Amino acid sequence: MATRPDSRPTEIKLDPAALFLEEVFTDRRVGSIRRLTPVKGDGTPDPTRTVVYVGETQVMSAVGALPIAFEIAAASVEEAATKFGPLAKEAIERTMRELQELRRQAASSIVVPQTGGLPGGGKIQLP
Repeated sequence: MATRPDSRPTEIKLDPAALFLEEVFTDRRVGSIRRLTPVKGDGTPDPTRTVVYVGETQVMSAVGALPIAFEIAAASVEEAATKFGPLAKEAIERTMRELQELRRQAASSIVVPQTGGLPGGGKIQLP
């Protein structure tokens, strides 16, 4: 369930004016391409909006498969398939850089112990 920053539940609702028909194309080897065709609320094609192509692949990490998704600017499935490889490589490299930055930040963070566990709040007390 979606929540607001103040942790109260929010209403979950699909926008009928922003619907897409989703189709998946795959070579069953390196990834898939999702074609998102805009539709109206009644399910008929919406020619006023553009078709969106999204590439998806995954890389193995120490904790398992890491999904990678990226948008492909294309006018057809064939064009999206042709652009898939180079864009997937860029998305993987970008993800690896972001993971390295997160690791660097985690390694350099200073941990300050809480004072609640010791009598007197962990402070030195003089008689």
